[in-house]
Amino acid sequence: MTTFDTEQHIRAIEAQGITRRFKSTVALDNVTLDFEKDKIHGLLGRNGAGKTTLMSVMTAQDWPSEGEVHVFGHVPYENEQVLPDICFVREDQRYPEESLAKHAFAAARDAFENWDEDFAQRLIADFRLPLKTKIKKMSRGQKSAVGVIIGLASRAPLTVFDEPYMGLDAVARQLFYDRLLEDYAENPRTIVMSSHLIDEIAYLLEHVVVIDQGKILVDESAEELADRAVTLVGHGDAVQQVVGDRTVLDREELGRIVRLTVLGKLSTAEQQLVTELDLDVLPVSLQQLIVHLTRNNDDEQRNSEGLK
Repeated sequence: MTTFDTEQHIRAIEAQGITRRFKSTVALDNVTLDFEKDKIHGLLGRNGAGKTTLMSVMTAQDWPSEGEVHVFGHVPYENEQVLPDICFVREDQRYPEESLAKHAFAAARDAFENWDEDFAQRLIADFRLPLKTKIKKMSRGQKSAVGVIIGLASRAPLTVFDEPYMGLDAVARQLFYDRLLEDYAENPRTIVMSSHLIDEIAYLLEHVVVIDQGKILVDESAEELADRAVTLVGHGDAVQQVVGDRTVLDREELGRIVRLTVLGKLSTAEQQLVTELDLDVLPVSLQQLIVHLTRNNDDEQRNSEGLK
């Protein structure tokens, strides 16, 4: 029998051996991971990688075909002890047909005991949300604003954002990020964010999970991930002296000049060698790293299938 950590001050979510099948499709493939309490986590990956399915299973909106999930030490499914502590906001969030925004906020006020009405009203003003327009007739950006206001003002101990802010314009998205950080600093809770705008949200994240083809590809702190890769630029022979047998994520050549992105942090000796060889060292952004890692994973998958 699986033993779960019941120290609620450490883990908000524990998932072990989660598999989710939809007929012949395996959306999640034996996923095991933890989300620590009171941190901002990024759940990243390509379309169809399994992000929404994983979030749905973690928040008891869907059931795993195999495996177990605990939220704050409890099985969340149909559990009134833990469900009020979970706020899951989707990009395609649906509301009753004739709902106004005020109806959605009233329902959220009843559902979440930590709801902050003053904060909600401030956000309504910040996002310039029309309260007399039916939600179904709102613009995409306005509908997104309804979702993020609920997610922020709920102050739910576990708040999950499945890209509801993608409909916001750049100014409104930055407003969302600012309000999120401000309120999180004063009212810590566990936040899980999914987004395609990886570099835009990178500074928010304390922990990063990357899922690809239903499997966990990365599960690390943001600080550790920042040291996962480096790009070196210079003469090919000189670059090769530094990179050694590291895994190559990306390679570009222009004559004798090579631009090589590899896994692994440079040691002090290697940094000194970089200076001696007159090489340029470039940082690898979170988005670049994830693109390289998923492409590398695709190549490995193809090679594996070719050998069968």
